[in-house]
Amino acid sequence: MNSLPPERLVALAREVRMRAYAPYSRFRVGAALEADTGEVFAGCNVENASYGLTTCAEQAAVASAVAGGRRRFRRLVVAAGGERAVAPCGRCRQLLAEFGTDLEVYSVTNGEPMSWLLNDLIPDPFARDLVNAGPGGGEAAAAPGAPDSRG
Repeated sequence: MNSLPPERLVALAREVRMRAYAPYSRFRVGAALEADTGEVFAGCNVENASYGLTTCAEQAAVASAVAGGRRRFRRLVVAAGGERAVAPCGRCRQLLAEFGTDLEVYSVTNGEPMSWLLNDLIPDPFARDLVNAGPGGGEAAAAPGAPDSRG
């Protein structure tokens, strides 16, 4: 996939990137996540002195979308500085895969934009159908409104 992301998503991701709280790494990231309804939810990274508590921009955008009642997504734009494209980290890939792997993912920086399908970034995610619902190994119920990854 090598298409350009919609400009409105790029503009929003770049705007929220400037609001990131990144006093330790100084690596600001913004994300714009488009729901299947066309609504767009934004997030930026928020660092913490206890590094493990840092929130990625993608996580913040997903949390905003879920809080807004959305669980199906079309596109994600990640905006960062520098020249090299930045794909979501492994933790964010797994979080995004919870809601489906057909998501279009774009990275915009000061260099050439890049794009992927989430399924190419995380081809075999840990999915809800692997979660043991209890004795007997039954399948866990899907979260209300979440896409069913079992097809």
